[in-house]
Amino acid sequence: MELKNIIEAAWENRELLKESSTQQAIETIIEDLDKGRLRVAEPVDQGWQVNEWIKKAVILYFPIRQMELIEVGPFEFHDKMKLKTGYKELGIRVVPHAVARYGAYISKGVVMMPSYVNIGAYVESGTMVDTWATVGSCAQIGKNVHLSGGVGVGGVLEPIQAAPVIIEDGAFVGSRCILVEGVKVGKEAVLGANVTLTASSKIIDVTGQEPIIYKGEVPERSVVIPGSYTKEFPAGSYQVPAALIIGKRKPSTDLKTSLNEALRENDVAV
Repeated sequence: MELKNIIEAAWENRELLKESSTQQAIETIIEDLDKGRLRVAEPVDQGWQVNEWIKKAVILYFPIRQMELIEVGPFEFHDKMKLKTGYKELGIRVVPHAVARYGAYISKGVVMMPSYVNIGAYVESGTMVDTWATVGSCAQIGKNVHLSGGVGVGGVLEPIQAAPVIIEDGAFVGSRCILVEGVKVGKEAVLGANVTLTASSKIIDVTGQEPIIYKGEVPERSVVIPGSYTKEFPAGSYQVPAALIIGKRKPSTDLKTSLNEALRENDVAV
């Protein structure tokens, strides 16, 4: 509570960032995020709880840092943030040129192909962050998730978003998917390639006689592909992007099933 009070006060009065006690509080929070002792969002009995004050601490970390030169062999960087280190001791496989910032928690058993994980993110065990996938600031990624090549998971810093993107255990996110604005993907859901979800995107369950529309959340075990719906504009009728729930993963399906297998189960050509 003391740390929370310090952060809330500094958020309202940025002059407090000049005080050593405020800077130390922010440094402590970022260290706790890096080690997984704190999370920007965490599962609770009623779903997910967003710890807004921790997100504020991440944002306040930037103005108290100074630009520094970072040299890694022939590569050179100029930034305010340290890079995460100690992967061998943490039991994380990191393939060149994967990069994670200090302040991101990455659990034992995670595989990072050439990819990027930003500060405040939380990535649980058994997850694959595939080639050129990005995990944005404060995003929450569950256990045994597969983020396929080129997946873009949005952050909360630029622009400042109210809630982080959450991808729950066992989800499979297909190549080039984009998830932003606090979207939540339920456990063991499968997203086909190129699905784009924002807080206002229509996620339409088309498996029944009547469509069921969701916004901001993909239900557990749903199989989702890109789609569209017709919307009227002053200039006429046009197709607007949407996501279609075309089925559910069967209980018999292995949790590590490939995207193609999940789509074939639901009679979608691949």
